[in-house]
Amino acid sequence: MASRLRVAAQALALVLVAGLLGLLAWKLAHQEGGELLDDVTKNRRPAAPEFALPRLHADGELALASLRGKVVLVNFWATWCDPCRKEIPRLQEAWTRYRQRDVVFVGVDTQDFRGDARRALRRYRVTYPNVYDGEGRVLKRYGGLPLPRTFVLDRRGRIVSHHFGELRDDDIQRIVGDALEEA
Repeated sequence: MASRLRVAAQALALVLVAGLLGLLAWKLAHQEGGELLDDVTKNRRPAAPEFALPRLHADGELALASLRGKVVLVNFWATWCDPCRKEIPRLQEAWTRYRQRDVVFVGVDTQDFRGDARRALRRYRVTYPNVYDGEGRVLKRYGGLPLPRTFVLDRRGRIVSHHFGELRDDDIQRIVGDALEEA
């Protein structure tokens, strides 16, 4: 009798896990920002979704539209994301190299606590602009999780390159370099 109960419980657990995986797959396939990612992966160069978010370094907001005329690297990150924390020093180093070439880096801390983000920026001595997207509304418009995800915009605000996952030095050089060559 006990073995039948155990087998039934295991079967029920498998059905529940399969159902949850199916729900997750459906959610990922139908989440907001899916069309944008489709356009980006097919090199259609869609306009980047606009945003104006509160700055983490200073008072006020940073509007993406205010950066038109520059090449912009937009990096979505969070303090709970280990690959995000690993790439922050690389982004800071690249920012110091590229900012003289009319390139702006913008970090978008998302689905995170503002205090944690500010501590991380101080810890890593980040000087490029960072904004706060606490609930992840802007992240959803750019395709949602997982993090990190990075988009490079041309001077007209179109997405010309992207990278999902942790950025290495050569990734940064490639995606920013490609955008600069086009400019």
